[in-house]
Amino acid sequence: MNNKIWLSSPHLTGEEQKYVKEAFDTNWVAPLGPNVNGLEEDICKYTGAKSCSALSSGTAAIHLSLIMLGVEKGDEVICSSFTFSATANPIRYQQAIPIFVDSESQTWNMSPELLEEAIVDRLSSGSKPKAIILVHLYGMPAKMEELMAISEKYEIPVIEDAAEALGSKYRDQPMGTFSDYGIFSFNGNKIITTSGGGALVSKNTEICKKATFLATQARDQAPHYQHSEIGYNYRMSNIIAGIGRGQMEVLDDRVISRRKNFEFYKKELSEFTDIHFVEESEGFYANRWLTTILTDSFETREEIRLSLEKDNIESRPLWKPMHLQPVFKGFPVYSDGTSEDFFNRGLCLPSGSNLTTNELNRVVSKLKSTL
Repeated sequence: MNNKIWLSSPHLTGEEQKYVKEAFDTNWVAPLGPNVNGLEEDICKYTGAKSCSALSSGTAAIHLSLIMLGVEKGDEVICSSFTFSATANPIRYQQAIPIFVDSESQTWNMSPELLEEAIVDRLSSGSKPKAIILVHLYGMPAKMEELMAISEKYEIPVIEDAAEALGSKYRDQPMGTFSDYGIFSFNGNKIITTSGGGALVSKNTEICKKATFLATQARDQAPHYQHSEIGYNYRMSNIIAGIGRGQMEVLDDRVISRRKNFEFYKKELSEFTDIHFVEESEGFYANRWLTTILTDSFETREEIRLSLEKDNIESRPLWKPMHLQPVFKGFPVYSDGTSEDFFNRGLCLPSGSNLTTNELNRVVSKLKSTL
């Protein structure tokens, strides 16, 4: 059998080891230390954020954001439906009610029209949502100008889930920095990785200070262990922060590589008029974390996926919308069918920054022969 081609595997340089070695050599093997501080500084420098809290996951960052926004049992939180479940799960951690909003077809992200429709409808029923969680899917920026205008109009804060969009920009502004709550993920399949981990960034230094406090079991200032608030074990360790520091050094290179993958697929598949890619409009710059395609039907999508699988090539259907997930059955949804259609017809192609030319050619050859 041919060697496995992964959808998006970790891509290390070896430089990460110097930071990890330093952690061991100095005995900083704890959920704090120079690498944690250094990674937070690196992220702020790269994104322009004022402050950063390095955490155990992007999910933890969303959860802490909801807590700091005062989301409690029975509150409503608007959430992109077309996303991974980690975006929506923290809403239920707080026993709040997710209100799912569908995508628009240009960026595949939250539809401004449906967002406003949802807000107006919730207000008319006497319930004002406490927050909006919007996602930059597969690294493509959402329509931030329109979405943030709606957020400001109705005075509902935004949590910006940029877990897949580190390195992406909208009108030259890095994703994750448009609101007071920006979320990044460093999971093993992301554009850079710490093996696991995430971060919360903000233009408000007090928010990240509070997040770090909550993430370290909310220990009060005292010579003994004293707690006035419920805390969490959400802080990133100094060892994996060292991996992150090495990865931040090559982030721009990783974005370039992923964008080249996208251009390669687009060029090689241009003869197939039934295959469509999500394109950048003026002002949009995507990191192309994953290259995705839309086929003409569910049947074609599955034929391609199974053909690739048979050749030991990993691909994956687009995210199944949250409002179609059994665990979220019955919660309110504002949908025009866009994300459901995309889920049925869409596929993620191998997109790692460590793909070789031979591997890319192998994927394309299989795609062409199947189509």
